[in-house]
Amino acid sequence: MAQPVEHEELTVPDGRSGCPINMTMELLGDRWSLVVLRDVMFGGRTRFRELLGHSLEGIASNVLASRLAKLTDAGLLSRHAVPGHRQKIDYFLTDAAIELVPLIIELGSWGARWLPTTPELTIRAQLLADGGPDVAQRFMDELRSIHLDHQPPADNGVLAELGAAHRRAVEQA
Repeated sequence: MAQPVEHEELTVPDGRSGCPINMTMELLGDRWSLVVLRDVMFGGRTRFRELLGHSLEGIASNVLASRLAKLTDAGLLSRHAVPGHRQKIDYFLTDAAIELVPLIIELGSWGARWLPTTPELTIRAQLLADGGPDVAQRFMDELRSIHLDHQPPADNGVLAELGAAHRRAVEQA
């Protein structure tokens, strides 16, 4: 049996129980937290106005502010002031958030199989699920480069492949 990897725990309030599923649901189980992480992860949006203006689901500004604070306080996002702009903040995924990629891939795959989704919004989930663990690992490595090392996205990376597939699906719709 594999031993758990030692790491720093996230900062979260005490849960109703110490069950890992319960604790995860208490952190991520509200309507918006995973959607905000999705938009940072897949959309490359790192600023409040970008996240608010490009929200497909129409998140309210007060809800977005609340979720960004919650995710930052928990250690899933980090805040970085934009040099030269007093009020501009970039939000970056932490390694703990990047480690959610396999879960997010599974959620997307399950939703594509069982729920009435649209092809242009399903294509990325389908490609990630079809790509298996190798693509998931490449995607996580790319996210680490972007969010932890602050490097620009690769022109030939997983995000570029997913973006191109999405654009093709939109054109066909």
